[in-house]
Amino acid sequence: MTFTPENIFFLGAVLIFVSIVISKWGYRFGVPTLLLFLFTGMLFGSDGLGLEFNNHADAQLIGMLSLSVILFSGGMDTKFRDIRPVLAQGLVLSTLGVMLTTVITGLLIYYLSEWTQLEIGLTLPMSMLLAATVSSTDSASVFNLLRSQGIGLKHNLRPTLELESGSNDPMAYVLTIALVEMIVSEGGFSGMELASKIVGQLAVGGLLGYLSGLALVWIVNHINLPNASLYPVLMLSSILIIFTFTDLLQGNGYLAVYVAGLVAGNHKLSYRRETTTFMQGVTWLLQIVMFLTLGLLADPSDMVDVLAVAVAIGLFMMLVSRPLAVFLCLIPFRVPVKAKVFLSWMGLRGAVPIIFATYPVIAGIEDANFLFNVVFVITLLSLSIQGTTITACARWLGLATAEPKQGNEFGVELPEDLGSRLSEMTLTEEDLAQGNRLADLHFPAGTLVMMVKRGHSIIVPNGKLELRKGDVLLTIEQEEAVSTESP
Repeated sequence: MTFTPENIFFLGAVLIFVSIVISKWGYRFGVPTLLLFLFTGMLFGSDGLGLEFNNHADAQLIGMLSLSVILFSGGMDTKFRDIRPVLAQGLVLSTLGVMLTTVITGLLIYYLSEWTQLEIGLTLPMSMLLAATVSSTDSASVFNLLRSQGIGLKHNLRPTLELESGSNDPMAYVLTIALVEMIVSEGGFSGMELASKIVGQLAVGGLLGYLSGLALVWIVNHINLPNASLYPVLMLSSILIIFTFTDLLQGNGYLAVYVAGLVAGNHKLSYRRETTTFMQGVTWLLQIVMFLTLGLLADPSDMVDVLAVAVAIGLFMMLVSRPLAVFLCLIPFRVPVKAKVFLSWMGLRGAVPIIFATYPVIAGIEDANFLFNVVFVITLLSLSIQGTTITACARWLGLATAEPKQGNEFGVELPEDLGSRLSEMTLTEEDLAQGNRLADLHFPAGTLVMMVKRGHSIIVPNGKLELRKGDVLLTIEQEEAVSTESP
């Protein structure tokens, strides 16, 4: 079956629907949902139910669009107060770590045919290109898994992983594009040229991302649109503008949108709740579409020939190159050994390596299809083994903690500029010892009880309300009062 204008909407909707239903089953059994989206695309593809999709350029376009929004959304959800203590080590992992992983893995690929019975036959630049495409941890996979596993992590591991995964895709992208250009131009392997490209793209991308983020915050807070629903749409269009404009100026668009999201997420924004809800929905949709597209693009029958090579490289990255890069990068920092081991195991590969692997194919490089198939198998291997063992690994290493509670049981949020905060308290027998009416309870000055939750019922209270043990009170407190009462 081929794609036509008449069936593309129906088939697309069916694929998304099936993916969402399957993801519910996968979540129950601890299987990464993004892996299931990928398998769904393969199931419906040319070697499955017969949907033919072999356009690498279209897949790359969908991937670029999706990754831009995913990175911006990930940056927006990352609080600077959380990443500030781990900023240095996170940036070292996302830059030097990617380069070390590329070099170590690239050398293995180059010499693998001499050390074993595997016949690869790639040149050194092609070996480095293959390594570069899989050198970064995938932001979509990491963000998704950390938010869905329902566990907390000690030693600031969660912000470290989010910072690394959000900021190391640009480094892998620069390496991939630079190596593709060198191979196409037959210019050989120039370290100085590669270094200049890396510094230039990252500097331009980071600067434009920061300035664009500030500009976006100012526009959102001052534009005064007639409908609140337009603010998230404005945000989405701005992401694409930032990515494209940065790319036109020879900067790294992926870094720009991530930094812009980080800036926007750490400033006061009008209609933040509406924007966040919209962005979460769009991010999920784009993740599904991206993984489905890449699954459709793959031909499992072509991967049989590269299976042994891909598994060997994938296991080497999991057990040697990624851990070695992590331990070397974190030498200057006081990070416990168990935390380093967990960071090493969290080197998840996902959609990003597959998207990057389309660049050599589109450029017409010899052995590009071999490279694409190897990268695809490595991604499946990483998501299948590492993605399904994250929680078990964290608990085995003694790094798992209770997930911090998000929001409140009442589903109520306050505008950022109100100068107040919401708190919850569950009543005990001691709280009711002086009387069981609301008026009998003593609260600090500036504190007001807004609602009371009893079982599944919500009560708007007054002073005569009779309270019971187990009632949950939602209070609003002025920030000034909170700071005054705090010890």
